Amino acid sequence: TNASVDSIYSRLLAVHPPISGNRFNEAVSGAQMTDLNGQAQNAVAAGAEAVTVFMGANDVCTSSEASMTPVATFQAQFETAMATLSSGLPDARIAVISIPDIHNLWAILKDDASARFIWAFAGICQSMLANPLSTDPADVQRRANVRQRNIDFNDVLNSVCAEYVHCRFDDYLGFNTAFTPADVSTIDYFHPSIAGQALIAQLAWDNSFDWTDATAPVSDSTGGAAVGGATVTLSATDNDAVSDIEYHTGGAWAKYGAPLGLATGTVVTWRAVDVNGNVEATHTCR
Repeated sequence: TNASVDSIYSRLLAVHPPISGNRFNEAVSGAQMTDLNGQAQNAVAAGAEAVTVFMGANDVCTSSEASMTPVATFQAQFETAMATLSSGLPDARIAVISIPDIHNLWAILKDDASARFIWAFAGICQSMLANPLSTDPADVQRRANVRQRNIDFNDVLNSVCAEYVHCRFDDYLGFNTAFTPADVSTIDYFHPSIAGQALIAQLAWDNSFDWTDATAPVSDSTGGAAVGGATVTLSATDNDAVSDIEYHTGGAWAKYGAPLGLATGTVVTWRAVDVNGNVEATHTCR
């Protein structure tokens, strides 16, 4: 609610005043991807219609290179949380922000004596920030390894988000943004300052849903006879762009990918979703 930050909530409130007071912050300092599913469950319980996920820095920033979360584990944990959000909030817009480049934090503050002292004294992100002035090959390689894990985690966020029609990734904007020392808190030289929070909010807003777009996409179907049933092909158009089409035959929504082969008597229900999260009314055919 800090006016200087101009958070996503504040920006949404300006676009749609009726959401006033309907904000929930499930974030917990120090949380890792293993904690996201619990936060997702809380979001489901709150009936959220918009969810922002900014998670993973604490899986990169650990006490040592060896203690970073394995990529496969990170992916499994994120998939679990996304499944919770998708099943519990089937109409919600989910925005996923990439993990900032932790190597950049080291690069812009390694020559700051106060930052080096706090990093060592408080044991902050030692996977990356240990021995910050060392040019020993082992330390140089460690930093490169940690940065690669940072990149691998963002690739996971991108690929898993892409599996869900209502999810939008920031296209690595958070990772590719070069933060400056002014964007970092001088309390721990790790978390964002107010200026850094404002920059993150701006980045998240600029490369997420266009909340001023209220036009839903329009879909159509074509069909043809097949042995034992029919084949149904779905298509959609939108004033901006279509995210995808989702359908079900009585169960959970699934992402449409290819013409559907349906047995005689099967009822298929579908709807198109655009890149800004607008959802059309459902259609059915038998």
